[in-house]
Order: sequence, then C-alpha cells, then structure tokens
Amino acid sequence: MPAEPSWQLPPAAHRLLIAAPSLADPEFFRTVVFLIEHDDTGTVGVIINRPSHTPVGHILPNWQEVMSDPSVVFNGGPVQRDGALGLGRLSGATDAGNGLRAVSGGLALVDLDAEPAEVALGAQSLRVFAGHAGWGVGQLEAEIAAGGWFVVAGGLDDVFSPQPGTLWRTVLRRQPAPLSLLSTFPVDVGLN
Repeated sequence: MPAEPSWQLPPAAHRLLIAAPSLADPEFFRTVVFLIEHDDTGTVGVIINRPSHTPVGHILPNWQEVMSDPSVVFNGGPVQRDGALGLGRLSGATDAGNGLRAVSGGLALVDLDAEPAEVALGAQSLRVFAGHAGWGVGQLEAEIAAGGWFVVAGGLDDVFSPQPGTLWRTVLRRQPAPLSLLSTFPVDVGLN
C-alpha cells in the first residue's frame, strides 16, 4: 500500500473530511464534513456546507432568532434525517449548562428542548442540522484509502461559517499544494 501524502491527516474529532472531486455519491458530492466523534466505535460528523432553504423557525419556531446566519436548517447527512442535531460554539472555556453539553474544543451539543434564550447566553454561535453522517468501525478509513476523502485540520469557524456554500473550495484553497489545486476542479470535467 502506498504511503499517505504528508498533508493527509488521520480522522479525528474536529477535523474536516473534504469530498474528493471523484466522489460521485450524491449524498456527499463536494461536501465538507466536520467530525464530531471518531473512536473505536465509529465516526459521527455533520455536513457543514449544505444549507437548506428551510428557515429554522419553520421546524423549531422558538429557535429562529438565536441561530447563526444563515439561520436555516442544514442537511447534516443521510443518517436520521428526521432528527435535528444542534451544535453550538461555547462562549466560555467550560460547559455552560443551560441546554449546552460541551463535547470538546469549545463545541457543544445543544438540547433543542431547552429554552433558546438560555442556550444563547452560553453560546456564541448556534446551528441546526437535519441528520448526520456516520461510519462504522474501519468504514471511513477504507473510504479514505480508496481516495474518496481528504482529511484536513478544521475548526469551529468552518462549522459556523456565514458562507457555508463556498466551504468546499475555501477549505481546499487553504491547503498545501497539490491539494489546493483541486479547489478549481470543474464540476463536470467534460464541459471543460
């Protein structure tokens, strides 16, 4: 097996998966996935560059005013699409309580049954995802080895970007060459 390129990181919490241009699966075509968990039981993440056209208030009326822009529901992935997952960036260094459960690195899971105004007091940014992405043990590593994903450093600025639709190109562009060159890869090579 060839050695991994020097820019390819192993999957871990708070890293980003960038879909390779060759990944044709419509669920993940040109997606950026923020990894929430990666351990010996599997991997969980959310797609952070697929905002829907549905305002959060249409699904969770009391949450519209406290959401980060764009304040729409994001397509978080193909697993449990009928469920909502809330993420927040903590205002302080520790778990703020009041509907926020610290995960790591300033990220918190949001209890969407809590009082939105109370949650907003402890969070700088809030976002809601419909569904999430998940991989069983070894499944993600196999997809990476097959060339479907690039694993790079990421952060909460990516998760709460005010321009999520441009993240695929933006995240690629800030990587070292040759990965940065893929940011200009055409959607349809046949039209190039």
